[in-house]
Amino acid sequence: MANSELLPATVLRRKAVVYVRQSTQTQVQMNLESQRRQYDLVQEARRRGFSQIEVIDDDLGRSASGMVARPGFDRLVAWLCAGEVGAVLCFDASRLARNGRDWHHLLELCGLVEARVIDLDGVYDPCRPNDRLLLGMKGSISEFELGVLRTRMFEAARAKAHRGELRISVPVGYIWHREVGLGFDPDVRLQEAVHLIFERFRKLGSARQVLLSLAADGVHFPRPSDGKKMVSFDWTPIRYRNVISVLKNPFYAGVYVYGKSEKRTTLVEGRLRKSYGHGKPVETWDVVIKDHHEAYIGWAEFERNQKLLAINAYGRVDGAKSGRGGRALLSGMLCCGRCGRRLTVAYVGRGIRQAVYRCDRPNTQLGQPRCFTFGGRRPDEAITRELLRAVEPLAIEAALQAERRHMEVQAEQWRIVELDLQQARYEASLAERRYAACDPDHRLIASQLEKNWEAALERVRRCEQRLAAFDQEQDAAPTPDLRGLAEDLQGAWNAPGVTMRSRQQLLRTLVKDIVADVDDATREVVLTIHWRGGQHSQVRVIKPRSGEHGCRTPDEALAVIRSMAGKWSDEHIAASLNRMGLPTGQGKTWTALRVASTRKVHDIRAYRSAHKDSDWLTMSEAAKRLGVNNHRIRRLIKDGLLPAEQVVPCAPYQIRAGDLLDPKVIDAAGRTDRPCRADDEKQISMFSTT
Repeated sequence: MANSELLPATVLRRKAVVYVRQSTQTQVQMNLESQRRQYDLVQEARRRGFSQIEVIDDDLGRSASGMVARPGFDRLVAWLCAGEVGAVLCFDASRLARNGRDWHHLLELCGLVEARVIDLDGVYDPCRPNDRLLLGMKGSISEFELGVLRTRMFEAARAKAHRGELRISVPVGYIWHREVGLGFDPDVRLQEAVHLIFERFRKLGSARQVLLSLAADGVHFPRPSDGKKMVSFDWTPIRYRNVISVLKNPFYAGVYVYGKSEKRTTLVEGRLRKSYGHGKPVETWDVVIKDHHEAYIGWAEFERNQKLLAINAYGRVDGAKSGRGGRALLSGMLCCGRCGRRLTVAYVGRGIRQAVYRCDRPNTQLGQPRCFTFGGRRPDEAITRELLRAVEPLAIEAALQAERRHMEVQAEQWRIVELDLQQARYEASLAERRYAACDPDHRLIASQLEKNWEAALERVRRCEQRLAAFDQEQDAAPTPDLRGLAEDLQGAWNAPGVTMRSRQQLLRTLVKDIVADVDDATREVVLTIHWRGGQHSQVRVIKPRSGEHGCRTPDEALAVIRSMAGKWSDEHIAASLNRMGLPTGQGKTWTALRVASTRKVHDIRAYRSAHKDSDWLTMSEAAKRLGVNNHRIRRLIKDGLLPAEQVVPCAPYQIRAGDLLDPKVIDAAGRTDRPCRADDEKQISMFSTT
């Protein structure tokens, strides 16, 4: 060594630190020569006279740009601060830092403790101005070099992307072919899985409902098992992120897109941190090349799907959410005719809660009074009548289309199970070939391959059982009579198997939106229907006054109570109403307590018997007065001997007290009837007397 490179004894007594770093995991795996040369710096430290040597390789695969935390570099700085380091050995300046902040901070600490910086070119003492200047220039050049390399690579990639030739990562269902470029994945099962998601979304209009539908059918979706290579897949139960990633990716519309996301830089604990994957608006994408490759759907359908997903998520003013069930048919379809906002739905009452539509956005957001509020039962029924009247001319054609759709859904479900079975049989065959190719004496490998084969055969058996069960279920299930339902649309609409979600989806298929307003002069709810074809129609529904509701007592029941009250007890009135099939306002049967409550609300006088100055008697009271049973009184009434009246059919008989004093009634009531026996003197006895 030259005299200028000799190190003082105070430095040699401390330890030398060899810092090893490579920027990416790919370099760690592939650039082994660079890694070996950095580890060879240990011999250089020994040659310089150091006896204590530490190797820091914690930062392998980490960038030195200052955007990534480096625990190895932080440990080196801590040792420098403690005065334990005599020299820092690195391959070149770019290994220690690619940014001026870390580089100059390291040089400052080395100067304070008189530590040396050693690379392949020589030994540098940061305490010397010339060495400090040279080290500063090396750090600046390293930082500038990183910027130049990054800019050069990004510009080259962007130029290639503008031609649609940059082979970026593509979603499931596509693959880069060596000759023809981007195209469909040759795996038919992959294509079927992607097609199925788009088909279900066209039908259901909601990503969440697509997930539930596919999960109910037992659909599996491919999951890459080799990282970013996207060559081999594991089929796992479908998840929501699989559905939403397919629906939101423009590649499935045949569009080559580059730069649809951006990175963001923030300052965290004094260091810059970059985060990636932040989506940008469609109009700010760097590269958009339509009709670049084969497509699963068209661009117009892709834009329609994005609009529908946005409406479902945020409820925008310019669109209605997809039908999500509930008790309100018009949920999400009504617009306020005064302020233009969407009407919200609230459920009020106890037990069976009733839907109420109201425009309360001005109240909640601006503190202003609500535009209006009205109940949902009558508007829902009115819109249902209009909807059925509109589809009535096309009912037969719609039934035929529904029948074809039913057959297509069955074939689609069968196809899913069949593809799953084919995949299972292939995996079982592959496992068998692997087991057959293994040396039987190598039991460690042979036993594991045997287990894999058995697991594959078990999966084949499950798939076969599932397919057999599906075929058996389809054979046993009766074919729905859709043509018969077309003749009775009201019955089809109210069928037990029809959910509110299905009704809402049918309404959204035919109706764009409905503008609602309240005519205070006539107390009517005015509904203006905007049909999909551009036609408009108007429906008026009576708005109940305060206190009027759907649970009030029917007028027929009130008429019966008014006619029977004062002559019959509440128990008799309740029994008569139940025999006539008239329920209460809440759809329940009548009891004496409910009759009494209804009389009190409507101010109907109570029952007064004959013992309380009443001229009318009940059947039981008349039987008690004559000393006979109820059957004898009913017989007298049937024979026409005892006059009696009924307020309404099925009601109890009413008998005047004065009619019981009629001699004919008294004589008939006191007569004892015997079996009719004819006494004939000429008749010969059957039994002999001898």
